Amino acid sequence: MKQSPILIIGKNGKTGARVNQRLQSLGYKTRAVSRSTSLSFDWENSDTWRPAIEGTHSAYVTYQPDLAVPRAEATIKEFVQLAKDVGLEHIVLLSGRGEDGAQRAEEILKTSGLSWNIVRASWFAQNFSESFMLEGILDGELVLPAGDIAEPFIDVDDIADVVVAALTETSHRNKLFEVTGPRALTFAQCIDEISDAIGHPLKFTSIPVDAYINALNEQGVPKEMQWLLRELFTVVFDGRNCEVMSGVEEALGRPATDFKTYIHKAIESGVWNPLMQKKSA
Repeated sequence: MKQSPILIIGKNGKTGARVNQRLQSLGYKTRAVSRSTSLSFDWENSDTWRPAIEGTHSAYVTYQPDLAVPRAEATIKEFVQLAKDVGLEHIVLLSGRGEDGAQRAEEILKTSGLSWNIVRASWFAQNFSESFMLEGILDGELVLPAGDIAEPFIDVDDIADVVVAALTETSHRNKLFEVTGPRALTFAQCIDEISDAIGHPLKFTSIPVDAYINALNEQGVPKEMQWLLRELFTVVFDGRNCEVMSGVEEALGRPATDFKTYIHKAIESGVWNPLMQKKSA
């Protein structure tokens, strides 16, 4: 089925960009879309969905901002029905651990009659280098409403590899892969390991969630994102997701990437160079 393109919803996302690159390097034709592509895809505008889906046989679906938000369930239900009507055969859905909304979306896909895979992921290690936590690290102090709860942070490169396997290997069809890193670490432990590796002192500070949300509000962060972050740090990040899972090994036949390996890759990318330069100054 290399003739018809594989749809990738979320072209510029952490996982979408990696999945697109991997598929193309394997010789697969892709159709990677987002709100900014010429053939646009916008979760908030269902008129954009059909043109993106038509002519594709399988899809990698990432939902923005997160499957935990209340409107996600109805949106995923509408999308999956349209995909089935248009002739899409297989959907790989990126999901989150311990999120009631995500599990409702998973059930919609599993009972749709389509061929499916669910990649249920823990927190991304790359949030320390490619997302909202990077600024705090570059400032020398990461401030979050998280205490001593441990999380088995997953390397996004592992997620992309699992997604590609799910999209291209029929033996994986109709399976859920719960993917995590091989060790559960607290945020403070993550910061300590990053600090040791770059040779620059970093600090982690835990604050009450209300103080964190108030700061986001003062910064003009959209209300929906404020709600989502409160949900993630109070409901999802309550210890329910500490357990290390074997989804990476199940899909790929190799162990998940350790956090220390992720750190070395991030150092090589240059994202923390300002701190490395301070060290040598």
